[in-house]
Amino acid sequence: MTDQVFEPSTMCVHRELAQIEGFRSFSTPVYRASTIVFPDAQSYRERGLRFPDGYSYGLMGTPTTRALEGQLTQLAGGVRSVLVPSGQAAITVVMLTLLSQGDHVLIPDNIYPPVKQFAQEVLSRYGVAFDVYDPMNLQSLCDLVKSGQTKLIWMEAPGSTTMEVCDMRSIVRVAKECGAWTACDNTWATSLFCKPLSFGVDIVAEALTKYVGGHSDLLLGALSFASMDVYVKVREQLANLGVGVSPDDCSLALRGIETMPVRLAHVGSIALDFAQWLRSHRSVARVIHPAFPESPGHEFWRRDFRGSTGVFTIELRSRDASLVDRALGSLELFAIGASWGGTRSLLAPMSLDGLRNYGSDNPDAIYLRISIGLESPVDLWRDIERMLAFLSS
Repeated sequence: MTDQVFEPSTMCVHRELAQIEGFRSFSTPVYRASTIVFPDAQSYRERGLRFPDGYSYGLMGTPTTRALEGQLTQLAGGVRSVLVPSGQAAITVVMLTLLSQGDHVLIPDNIYPPVKQFAQEVLSRYGVAFDVYDPMNLQSLCDLVKSGQTKLIWMEAPGSTTMEVCDMRSIVRVAKECGAWTACDNTWATSLFCKPLSFGVDIVAEALTKYVGGHSDLLLGALSFASMDVYVKVREQLANLGVGVSPDDCSLALRGIETMPVRLAHVGSIALDFAQWLRSHRSVARVIHPAFPESPGHEFWRRDFRGSTGVFTIELRSRDASLVDRALGSLELFAIGASWGGTRSLLAPMSLDGLRNYGSDNPDAIYLRISIGLESPVDLWRDIERMLAFLSS
């Protein structure tokens, strides 16, 4: 600034930047901005040339968002990543970007249920057709491919609630033969335990809300890409839709990701122990954990995954929903709620009734999705054992 003395109201708005020489911190600064300031008029006129990676407006990103995107790209083994407000937004943005009127998308039967709803209520209004395939039957997928129309095949591994692991490599081969893109929801494994881009998947989606955030206090999603072409398409769509994320949320994710390897190792080990113990419990009909040989797609989990995390599912013997509700009311440590991946352990009662097209032999079965947190496993086991004993008393 000049030596000119300004009026107090001007001094309240304009300030000298603090000197940062001699200052270093482990933390990534939180850059909040709507306006991005340009050095001169010509730079402002040419701001479009900064796309897709530069800074032109706060909605398109700040150094805080780019830091998180860069870290996710490295972990996924991709070329670029983008951030969106939620995991669901990550999925829907891909579909809105790659699909047009007359196109066709294939989604797995075990996908996160709101995605089916999006296909039914939104994609169909824009002339995009969809079919649901059996993720454990490759022929089911092949039979539904529409030559020249199928543009995207979505995968989720493991699947929601029932935890099936599909043969992603074979699905990628089918997609390449018909000229379709492939995308996978990798939230359960994170890039620490599975890297779908490494075996041919085009796009990987993840709900950073879960393990990256790690504290049940942020909503954030991400997409990582195998090619610049698809990345640019998605970045353009985000600009067209006016979608951006808060740098404060990105800061929480940057903090959470530092402890993610330790947290995943901890909850993964305890979840595996609990799943093993629950196998023989009299109130449990079935334990579904990808690491168990009897779980659907275990062979693909062994081939494509480097470990397991803290979420698995049990099917109860009881079909009495009111009894199960009363049993869940006896819990002291396990909370009942949606989402997972935070410090607190969660249980979510689930039903597949009306949600599945394939393989639902017991539509009245009651499932409990279990997410292990950071509490003492001794205390957690007492809590869940008391709840299950209530069911068998």
